[in-house]
Amino acid sequence: MLVHAAVYEGKAKRVRIFDDGLAEIEFKDDVTAGNGLKHAVFVGKGVLCCRMSELLLAYLQHSGTPTHFLRRSSLSTMTVRAVQIIPLEVVVRFEVAGSLEKRTGLPYRTPCVPPVYELYFKRDDLGDPLLNEHHVRLLNLATTDELRTIRELALSSATKLHALLQRAQLALIDLKFEIGRTDSSLLLADEISPDTCRLRDVVTGQVLDKDVFRRDLAELLPTYQEVLRRLEQVPELQSLDRSMSRSGKES
Repeated sequence: MLVHAAVYEGKAKRVRIFDDGLAEIEFKDDVTAGNGLKHAVFVGKGVLCCRMSELLLAYLQHSGTPTHFLRRSSLSTMTVRAVQIIPLEVVVRFEVAGSLEKRTGLPYRTPCVPPVYELYFKRDDLGDPLLNEHHVRLLNLATTDELRTIRELALSSATKLHALLQRAQLALIDLKFEIGRTDSSLLLADEISPDTCRLRDVVTGQVLDKDVFRRDLAELLPTYQEVLRRLEQVPELQSLDRSMSRSGKES
């Protein structure tokens, strides 16, 4: 029987660490913006984010990216490898939006060629400031070798997702990763969902992510349901989902 070693409560997730090297991530129905200044609860949102994260993390893992994902253990819970999260938000941007638009003055959706790679310090009390790699080393958040691996993981994973989401008629504007340490390696961790990336309809430019909540553009639940509907129609994800279902039944 698994024994809980610790429980961590975040804005949108609850993490339970077990004593056997595993952990559970429970996706809550909460949604926040502006470092928690704006908050609401949408019943069913956690289930949607868990399902989307399952599909996208499993896809990356199947394509050779090391992630912490093992399986979805309930509608709103994933079982993962326990990792030590490096306190960095790792952002990859394919087009100008959000803070990059404000910081550069470039027009919205200017292509970023090559993709822009950014690091932010995960400190709500400091406003999650933008860092460069010298700052990261000064703060002893990661070593030079780890920073090289983090960059490679983020850029390769983002590129794979950018191509995949195009097949769902979703333009990936930018996305945020978190990276976790094990005793022997670094893994892509946390979640991948409209909570952690900007998505636009390829044809119309319709906003299909948490920006609908940030900017009061549309209802959040129908927006997330539409993203999941599109993902579940992508042939690669359908095939992977069938494979995971078979594996689950056999175990």
